Amino acid sequence: MSSSTSATSEHTDRGGPAQPLLLLRDLKKHFPIRGGMFGGAVATVRAVDGVTFNVLKGETLGIVGESGCGKSTTAKLLMRLLDPDAGTMLFDGETVGGNTNSGGVTLKEYRRQVQMVFQDSYASLNPRLPIEDSIGFAPRVHGISAGQARERAHELLAAVGLAPNQYARRYPHELSGGQRQRVNIARALALYPRLVVLDEPVSALDKSVEAQVLNLLMDLKEKYGLTYVFISHDLNVVQYISDRVMVMYLGLVVEQGPVEAIYARPAHPYTRALLASRPSMDPANRRTEPPLSGDPPNPVNPPSGCRFRTRCPFSEKVCETTPPPAADLGGGHLAACHMAAVGSGHSKAGSVAA
Repeated sequence: MSSSTSATSEHTDRGGPAQPLLLLRDLKKHFPIRGGMFGGAVATVRAVDGVTFNVLKGETLGIVGESGCGKSTTAKLLMRLLDPDAGTMLFDGETVGGNTNSGGVTLKEYRRQVQMVFQDSYASLNPRLPIEDSIGFAPRVHGISAGQARERAHELLAAVGLAPNQYARRYPHELSGGQRQRVNIARALALYPRLVVLDEPVSALDKSVEAQVLNLLMDLKEKYGLTYVFISHDLNVVQYISDRVMVMYLGLVVEQGPVEAIYARPAHPYTRALLASRPSMDPANRRTEPPLSGDPPNPVNPPSGCRFRTRCPFSEKVCETTPPPAADLGGGHLAACHMAAVGSGHSKAGSVAA
């Protein structure tokens, strides 16, 4: 049985290569903080507060940002492990969570086509199930026979570099961290999805194992025709594996564009600070001062106007009063900064060029 043939036969490309696989508009997710005598909501954490972006077919979109910026919440919204409070999600042109009669895609069908690989490779697996049963569980739920599910599990184990005759009947505690993450990747591919969301998939691995898993992911993407959303705090890893990059800060997208543009010509001060924080192998380029000072503001009460203004060395009056628009710098490069927007009222408006 050919994996690529099975993948293409199970899920049809409805909109053609030009239509985004996933389109999100003004996606929001707020979490209430409860307290008081009756446990009512006393405040709200704005974890994701109006996120808009596309995921193109066949690409790898990298999402970066500090801890608490909303990356993992965005991933859970993509998987519909959390329901958004507001906003729209279209998967290959169809509304997610709708019904087939109204032109939507049901959550069950959506989850067949969108799978996730989590950061914690051990907690993601059932310790009581052999590896082949963990991989074959989802196909069984979706109506595939036990024999076919076992055959598919063995096929995917071989695809991720684990010999089925050696590993199929092992339990998670008998594997190393890198081997467990390979199993998680195989399990994510068990329904032959079109989109795989990877939330910090290599951050807990040694560097040598990390490189092996990254190369494996790139090989599988080519073999199965996958699209990736790759979430990481490691800017070097994101640069290596991504086609486009999206930078998040305090629940918002502050910059997005092709990986070459983001890393060579970052337009947002926050993106520049993140890139400057990478350690240099050249002793002559050692940084003596931090590129960014202070902690991110409280998401319960974010700053007015531009949310980055409290840490930005270029902050002016307009930054306090007006949220910056997403300025188009050309070639799909967008930056939500008053310095990038011509006529914004900032003294350096239009000074940032792609």
